[in-house]
Amino acid sequence: MTQLSDIIEKIQENQRIGKQEALVLLNSADLMTLGHLAHEKRFFYHRKNDVTYVKDRNINYTNICVSGCRFCAFYKHPGQEGGYVISQKDLYDKIAETIDLGGTQILLQGGMHPDLGLDYYQSMLAFIKDNFAVHVHGFSPPEIDFIAHKSNLSVAQTIAYLQQAGLDSIPGGGAEILCDEIRSKVSPNKCNTDAWLEVMRQAHLAGMRSSATMMFGHVETDAHVVEHLDRIRQLQDETKGFTAFIPWTFQPANTRIQVEKKTAAEYLKVLAVSRIFLDNVANIQASWVTQGDKIAQTALFFGANDMGSTMIEENVVASAGVDFMLPVEELQRLITTAGFTPRQRDCYYNLL
Repeated sequence: MTQLSDIIEKIQENQRIGKQEALVLLNSADLMTLGHLAHEKRFFYHRKNDVTYVKDRNINYTNICVSGCRFCAFYKHPGQEGGYVISQKDLYDKIAETIDLGGTQILLQGGMHPDLGLDYYQSMLAFIKDNFAVHVHGFSPPEIDFIAHKSNLSVAQTIAYLQQAGLDSIPGGGAEILCDEIRSKVSPNKCNTDAWLEVMRQAHLAGMRSSATMMFGHVETDAHVVEHLDRIRQLQDETKGFTAFIPWTFQPANTRIQVEKKTAAEYLKVLAVSRIFLDNVANIQASWVTQGDKIAQTALFFGANDMGSTMIEENVVASAGVDFMLPVEELQRLITTAGFTPRQRDCYYNLL
């Protein structure tokens, strides 16, 4: 068996570690050792003391969804009370307010609505671009895969149409755990692992960038977490299209998966191993939306170099009973009091 001391030495020499070694780290390394290794690795990739953030708003254009994921407290079935599709006026008002507040992009995501065709998405993007000079970071891989199947188009063709209409980049949502054994349990109606990765591959080949996420702390094991990291790293070796990785913990309230919520220490452990393992992904993001301000601040010493979005609006995690909100001044204060320099960025991690 690989000795922990050998793995640590390998990490300190900036050598790539394998899946088995990552598993040993998760199972055997103590929290402070992992934090130290990840923090060193963070400064290997980012020599400056900057911690970045982006000003944006998460707009959910519909909550009507046929996927029925067991972990989601946000969706409504078609015809169910409380279901909606955003009106053009509401969309306009939300983006106008975002720009007035200094926002530079919108995160546009929704459910898999059975009655919305490709033309709906093209019209929505065209409407946004006709009215605003704003970056659209939109439609997670499951949404794009769903639109492609519904339109009888390939994923590459669907992405081309969306890109032409105004889509700028793709968020890494809907990844959950990139392991079909787990996906079949928590999101059986959503695209499988290979399909999720294929959307990202085609987006990268089309010149678009994307982020990648991982939602852990439900029915997966540490081995599944490592498998997820490995699938991301493999695709990044191939395309170099991921800008950032964002691990976050499942929030069980109001969902159909009843488990104990992951502790802050468990979150920080996975965050640190993510920074160490993903040697080809430049940025690791802290999840204050699920962890709250203090743990997100601590995450800056466990490998994270980015605080993500100011989240002018967030609905999905809030539906699961978690409602942390941080005004930009507070986000800047958290970064500063941790000893770092807050820097606003765009979607591509260019400093503004």
